[in-house]
Amino acid sequence: MAALIPYWRLSGFYFFYFALLGSAAPFLGLYFDHLGFTAERIGELVAIPMLMRCLAPNLWGWLGDVTGRRLTIVRIGAVCTLISFSLIFYSKSYAWLALVMALHAFFWHAVLPQFEVITLAHLHEQASRYSQVRLWGSIGFIAAVVGLGALFEHLSLDIYPVAVLTVMVGIVISSVWVPNAVPAERSEPEGQGGFFRQLCRPGVLAFFVCVGLMQVSHGPYYTFFTIHLETLGYGRGTIGLLWALGVVAEILIFLVMASLLARFSLRQVLVASFLLAALRWFLLGTLADHFGVLLIAQLMHAATFGSFHAAAIHFVQRSFGHRQQGQGQALYATLAGVGGALGALYSGYSWASLGPLWTFAIASLASLAAAVIIAIPSKNSA
Repeated sequence: MAALIPYWRLSGFYFFYFALLGSAAPFLGLYFDHLGFTAERIGELVAIPMLMRCLAPNLWGWLGDVTGRRLTIVRIGAVCTLISFSLIFYSKSYAWLALVMALHAFFWHAVLPQFEVITLAHLHEQASRYSQVRLWGSIGFIAAVVGLGALFEHLSLDIYPVAVLTVMVGIVISSVWVPNAVPAERSEPEGQGGFFRQLCRPGVLAFFVCVGLMQVSHGPYYTFFTIHLETLGYGRGTIGLLWALGVVAEILIFLVMASLLARFSLRQVLVASFLLAALRWFLLGTLADHFGVLLIAQLMHAATFGSFHAAAIHFVQRSFGHRQQGQGQALYATLAGVGGALGALYSGYSWASLGPLWTFAIASLASLAAAVIIAIPSKNSA
């Protein structure tokens, strides 16, 4: 059965999709700073694409479940993302950039939840191999942050939109290359009910609350980490390598996730991820000027994203029936978007008024809250 899995086609899509994230997460806030916007406006502009994750994944997820045309949705989303982001060349005013951020994100966030369902459908009973496919997304992220970091050492940030559009072209091409797959029918427990009944089980609700909190805690990192390090005197090439180091750690954890999930429960993996996230944000807020500490904090990305995301994908797959998979993955993306948007917004205002230390301290508290919630035993939890 392993030979039937289109490994490289699936991996290629993840490579370009997360290369786009690697183009945005470290450099989008820096680009807006280059354009002269204040910390508050930067936080708002970065929050807009995350806010679109509150709407887009659920709409497209419902459409995917109803029509079953998930790959069509992925391809349309990829093309419309490219077209809408190209509008950035028309104007650099705050209002226009806000529109571009909202419009391209509406289509971009339609893509991944549906593609996750397609990937798991290709894997069939080999869902534990998901991490082996997904790690190529991490490699794409590394390629983007290292490449662009080196590029911006020598060239102006004015070329940033061109670099982003180049990656988007790769997403479109790879989406055409991927073959379709439909989730297999599987027996579902008696009385499992529809999507909302499955969602309202105590363990499932607690999980989604923790997803939101985890993404809130990432707000300062994805919005101001690069700016923070530049203020501390690090060069852009070094900053790109530091972003890449975090994703290398993420790749390594993906390679062993199948073994970890066989040995530990999903709840144990999630608790460990949240606790390490709390420690990481504390270190970034207090000791980022010490390069050795910064290296350790970046290696913790293995937990704050890698193990957390892999465990979360498995949790969603186990918690929803095959007819609700698209909506389940979309809700995961949505809660991540809500949390990420709130994180970007609070960090924008906190950064300007309280500074990096307290901004990262708030992030640490959000991660600790998630650890406490998910650690509490609940009926039907994984």
